Amino acid sequence: MSETTIDPAAFRKVLGSYPTGVCVITALDGEKPAGMVVGTFTSVSLDPPLVGFFPDKSSTSWPQIEKTGHFCVNVMGSDQQQVCRAVSAKGDEKFVGVEYVVSDHNLPIIANSIACIECRLYSVTEAGDHWFVLGEVLRMETVREDDPMLFHRGRYGGFAECM
Repeated sequence: MSETTIDPAAFRKVLGSYPTGVCVITALDGEKPAGMVVGTFTSVSLDPPLVGFFPDKSSTSWPQIEKTGHFCVNVMGSDQQQVCRAVSAKGDEKFVGVEYVVSDHNLPIIANSIACIECRLYSVTEAGDHWFVLGEVLRMETVREDDPMLFHRGRYGGFAECM
């Protein structure tokens, strides 16, 4: 238990002032794709090459991804809100209408994502009501040079350059 008491609503409001990129984490659960939308993706280490993200402990998708031992980070473009809405759905409807190919590492790579980063699960550490997941990068590629999708104050959007 923390020594200070922070109101959860105030915490969300203040931290919601900080925009994040949007990624879809994917894996194959047998023959079926599994996926989740995250706004917590980050690079962690160059040597070894590690990336990380923070799935909620209540996620029903994370256990499906975790058991495969591998995952792909699909960096979403600002024009891919429909993909995020589909993958955010509950149950078996997640990948309805979502185009993807299966890579040599047996991972779903979402069509037209800005970049894809294929990883082997490196570690999972408890972090409050989330898990801190580290992945060792096996392969990565920039697919297209477009604006990333951003999440800010509960909404999806894009990047606007300052003049």
